[in-house]
Amino acid sequence: MNEEKFVDNPEAPIVLTDDDIDKAVEKYPFIVVDCWAEWCGPCRMLGPIIESLAKKHQGDIVFAKLDVEGNPRTASKYGIRSIPNLIVFKNGQKAGDIVGAMPENKLLERINAFR
Repeated sequence: MNEEKFVDNPEAPIVLTDDDIDKAVEKYPFIVVDCWAEWCGPCRMLGPIIESLAKKHQGDIVFAKLDVEGNPRTASKYGIRSIPNLIVFKNGQKAGDIVGAMPENKLLERINAFR
């Protein structure tokens, strides 16, 4: 287990796998996991938006990325059917999903609705 990966206030999205997503969800009170794949155009459009939000909201919201191609257990566990799919976790529990790519301000609005 790579402990250094889970810094207290990451300024960039952390990369998660089937093996460590539970640990991240447990550690961070409010974490948004971007479930994506390399071949997905809208996922690639969302990438820079997630990077920007991670930097702007460092210390408040933790962002993470999980490649569904390489981590099928997580995709199956949370019923990911279409991507991009952001799973919002609050205090260790799944609070909801945000499906699809959207502008940064709209995405932040949707994320904040889960607080």
